[in-house]
Amino acid sequence: METAAPFVIVGGGLAGAKAAETLRAEGFDGRIVLVGAEPEVPYERPPLSKGYLLGTATRESARVHEPAWFDEQHVELRTGVRATGLDAGAHRLQLESGEVLDYARLLLAVGSSARRLPVPGADLGGVRYLRTFADADGLRADLEGGGRRVVIVGAGWIGLEVAAAARHHGNEVTVLEPQPTPLHAALGQEMGAVFAELHRAHGVDLFTDTTVRELRGSGGRATAVVTDRHAGLAADLVVIGVGATPNVGLAAGAGLEVDNGVVTDHSLRTSAPDVFAAGDVASSWSALLGRHLRVEHWANALHGGPAAARSMLGQDVVHDRVPYFFTDQYELGMEYSGLAAPGATVVCRGKPGSGPFLAFWTEDGRVTAGMSVDIWDQTDHIQALIRSRTRVQAARLADPGTPLELLVGPGSAP
Repeated sequence: METAAPFVIVGGGLAGAKAAETLRAEGFDGRIVLVGAEPEVPYERPPLSKGYLLGTATRESARVHEPAWFDEQHVELRTGVRATGLDAGAHRLQLESGEVLDYARLLLAVGSSARRLPVPGADLGGVRYLRTFADADGLRADLEGGGRRVVIVGAGWIGLEVAAAARHHGNEVTVLEPQPTPLHAALGQEMGAVFAELHRAHGVDLFTDTTVRELRGSGGRATAVVTDRHAGLAADLVVIGVGATPNVGLAAGAGLEVDNGVVTDHSLRTSAPDVFAAGDVASSWSALLGRHLRVEHWANALHGGPAAARSMLGQDVVHDRVPYFFTDQYELGMEYSGLAAPGATVVCRGKPGSGPFLAFWTEDGRVTAGMSVDIWDQTDHIQALIRSRTRVQAARLADPGTPLELLVGPGSAP
């Protein structure tokens, strides 16, 4: 008797593991094969730049499931195996081992890769990126013990979280950023300045409006960073955090539609029959925003994997969540929802830099994004406010005596 082709998941991260979990939870009893390029049981990435790098979280705490779970749920886990080719017409996946997997339906959850710094000397020893557990292991070993001169290129989320961890371990830290403030693209000038002040208060030398020109070294290792403002900043270690690029090679090679990620509809279906995409690699249609959107944050993988699994099962799925991310840096904890456009008006409830506060980005009186700093249990209210598209007076947004839930109009279910 011929065995039915399996559901295959390519990608051993959070999205892929949650998709496998959801397939079983929804009653699917066929074969599931999960292929991961890393030699690791699927894990979540946020701890790599937070607790694990700080030394306050264990390796095991980042796992999505214990190793035994995959056997218990009859999920065939193939770690350390890279998918090298996809024939969407024939429903076949080629692995680097030479094995060919026929599939009934396939999920691309292959994530993204750290963007490389395109300057001379970037291939020297002592230059690190942070994307995988192997990266985190090497970087943690470098930072522990302190006393090193660490230069970080890029003041985005990864760069700033690495800076906080490096200072925690007692290192001298310099951060270089070409934009006017840290997190400028995500938060804008005013809120980016909050994070600039935070890091400077913790002893970080932060240089904004600064472009790296070259890395120089001795004995094959980086020893200095040259910028348009510095002849050479001394460095024992250089960490690059200049963004990520979606891993679209497999999809592009198979002729799937690719545009800043693998293009999907609202149900996470790609342009090829029976092929789906979720997580960092997916550029999915958002009715909320009226365009395709690719989100690289934890929550998108957490919810996108299950949504894709249900779509693979033929369920009527609309994956259209409000983008969400969080960060922990020093004593500051922050949650952000939505997507603010450049030039949006910022309204604050509380004084930034002087304790807990909320910030709202508004366009035409409507909240498009919101951020809570050291204030918890407000995310659901902020997301409901974004979804409702209710026009709100700035004075009411700023008033701490007005509960956010009272500002929400109809049609705001999360």
